[in-house]
Amino acid sequence: MKAAWIAFGFAALGAAAPLFAAPCEKHSPSHVVALLELYTSEGCDSCPPAERWLNQLGRDPGALDRAVPLALHVDYWDQLGWPDRFADGRFAERQRTLASLNGSRAIYTPGVFLNLRELRGWSSTSELQAELRKVNARPALVDIRLALEAAPPGQLAITAAFQPKPGAKRPQAYVALYENGLVSEVKAGENRGATLRHDHVVRRWFGPLDPALPFKRALSLERDWNPANLGVAAFVQDDASGELLQATALGVCSETR
Repeated sequence: MKAAWIAFGFAALGAAAPLFAAPCEKHSPSHVVALLELYTSEGCDSCPPAERWLNQLGRDPGALDRAVPLALHVDYWDQLGWPDRFADGRFAERQRTLASLNGSRAIYTPGVFLNLRELRGWSSTSELQAELRKVNARPALVDIRLALEAAPPGQLAITAAFQPKPGAKRPQAYVALYENGLVSEVKAGENRGATLRHDHVVRRWFGPLDPALPFKRALSLERDWNPANLGVAAFVQDDASGELLQATALGVCSETR
């Protein structure tokens, strides 16, 4: 597949758009970065421990060059007493696709997938670290470049470029805007009365995308988003082999960071 790169040339940001001290950019490393997907719901009383586990990932220096964590809130709990404000039917559909890839028709929460494969032993630190070491030891078959910049006031521009290498047969790309530091006071359902704290929550999902084409999208910042807690992740999977080829993530580079 022909490589496609975007030039990351950004104009200086003026006082009308003070979101960044400078444009944020990230180039994926030469090794494979793991993708950790947690399928969860605020209506599920067994999910908070999994979310606390996921919240810890990505906080250590360099952690995002080992694994990119994403929390995808599913909608199939919504009819059971508490509609999850972060839920999206596309995430339940992706979970079904991953379950089928793993030879199963069942989906449930919490469900964890590491590089598109179900990880039942996610709560074991030693098992997780062993799996991450194996993933990180492989050379990446895709290079990814990400950038974030303040667009017109009240907007955030995401740019992504992908360069597949020989060996990537049928790559498909995805981009996700996520947010940390979210808090919900649950009033009904299995978690009634609980205060839930969420990180890595996917707010916007784009894909599958053709990695031969540049991706650029200007998003209007929603009222309930905290720009300082936003980040963007991108990954490429090979639909021919069912493999994760590369992932990377970039947090907003605000003046407070």
